[in-house]
Amino acid sequence: MLRAAAAATAALAGAGGCGQGRRSVQVAVVWAGGELARFREVVADHPAGVQVIGVGNDIDAFLTARRAAGTSPDVAILPRPGLVVEYARRGWLSEVTPAVSYTAPAGMSDLLSVDSRRYGVWVKAAHKSLFWHFPSMLAESPRSWDALVDVTRRLGERHRAGAGPAPLAIGAADGWVLTDWFENVLADVAGVELYGALARGEADWRDRPVAYALDRLAELWSVAGAFPGGGRRALLTQFEESIIQVVHRREAAMVFEADFVDAVVARFRRGTEPLVTFRFPGARMADRPLIVGGDAAVAFSGSAGGADLVRWLSDAVAFPPWLDAGGYLSPNLAVPVDSYRDPLRRRLAGELRAADTVQFDLSDQLPGTFTGTDGVGIWRIMQDFFMDVTDEVPAREAVRRATGQLAEAARAAGGDR
Repeated sequence: MLRAAAAATAALAGAGGCGQGRRSVQVAVVWAGGELARFREVVADHPAGVQVIGVGNDIDAFLTARRAAGTSPDVAILPRPGLVVEYARRGWLSEVTPAVSYTAPAGMSDLLSVDSRRYGVWVKAAHKSLFWHFPSMLAESPRSWDALVDVTRRLGERHRAGAGPAPLAIGAADGWVLTDWFENVLADVAGVELYGALARGEADWRDRPVAYALDRLAELWSVAGAFPGGGRRALLTQFEESIIQVVHRREAAMVFEADFVDAVVARFRRGTEPLVTFRFPGARMADRPLIVGGDAAVAFSGSAGGADLVRWLSDAVAFPPWLDAGGYLSPNLAVPVDSYRDPLRRRLAGELRAADTVQFDLSDQLPGTFTGTDGVGIWRIMQDFFMDVTDEVPAREAVRRATGQLAEAARAAGGDR
């Protein structure tokens, strides 16, 4: 936290004014690289000057340090709605009013409010229900869960015989990848009410649908030959490496993760064969869960310029530079689908509009340390579960351990929730 505060002080010292000595509006973001560059292009069109600071993945530590030093930024782009709720309850945030054109998907709109007061707006979405593969390595996409298990067993047997790649790549070293798997299966088997109740701390993690979702994952993850190098190597494989195993090394036939996979593909793909996607399959062909993540803009208390910028960012016409460049999915349903130059995002934007409701990333809604980070919370619990089922621990025992750990973590983090 001290290092973050020192970095913040240095950033402030280097911040230039705009206009006739007027202080620019300062925004803290987790984005880096291309995403950071694109966002700077977006805010370059804002009527007032905007200074964007990329602060790394642990934005919570950065903002907590800045708050303690009395140097909070005007605006932050937060990757978890749970942080928005926590900060609002601490009195750190101002209420915000979105632009008239702002329309969030059902399932997302209420996550940024406390006591019926809105403290944030969604500015970027992530579609987290996608598998990626080359047609030459997987001719037909599985359209149901049983079909996915069947193709994994078939390709796993060939891989063990040295006759082809492993069926699946998975970045199990990053616990959030495993929670994304779990959330898609849970959304399919548990339904909207239980999924939401777990996020709010109003349901028991030992309920039968949670155990059933874990049992499904055990069925797939325990397939012999499922992963390049086996389960132990998978636990050392990070997200980007899992993409490289498919698109560059051709060690695996398919990989599951969100629409931001294509940023890694662009850097590491070998050859010109197009990569294609299919939706995460549910129990039946008609069942296709839709899990989304998102980044929300908040304004810190006392900053009129911050609240104005948040409102501006919520407008349907705020993000043309990023829409034109590709790699951006808007959570604002008022953004016309035909404004996407990126064909994949155009299709995904259509899916957001066609869905009766979407389920927001569950781990991002959980309180305190339960939300997960490296070696902590639901991320660690899912890694323990993955290690069990790929190390020949009986599925029933692995599920019992995991549901017990989840229930205990929820109790410890939830207090009187």
